[in-house]
Amino acid sequence: MNRRLFAASTLTAAIGLTLAMQGSSVQAQVKDPPQGVKDNTAKMAKDKLEKCYGINAAAKNDCAEGAHSCAGQATQARDTKSFVLLPAGDCAKIQGGKTTAT
Repeated sequence: MNRRLFAASTLTAAIGLTLAMQGSSVQAQVKDPPQGVKDNTAKMAKDKLEKCYGINAAAKNDCAEGAHSCAGQATQARDTKSFVLLPAGDCAKIQGGKTTAT
């Protein structure tokens, strides 16, 4: 009986450690965004730009909201989750352009 208890405890500890390690890697990704995201944020503030969703060409985007990691990775044109940085106010002038991801 002690063998079963020991085996169950060991297995439970191993699973717990695995889950804890996965959770910490996810938290690290959230706390430290990729360099492309940092660059875009700085560029937006400096040049008074806004995100315009749904107007990109395939592989010609500045970044995205949860679809992929960042610049140049859009797999389709007019992806509603990928954006291009434009001067503030220009997005509304483009057919299909939206300032929020859908």
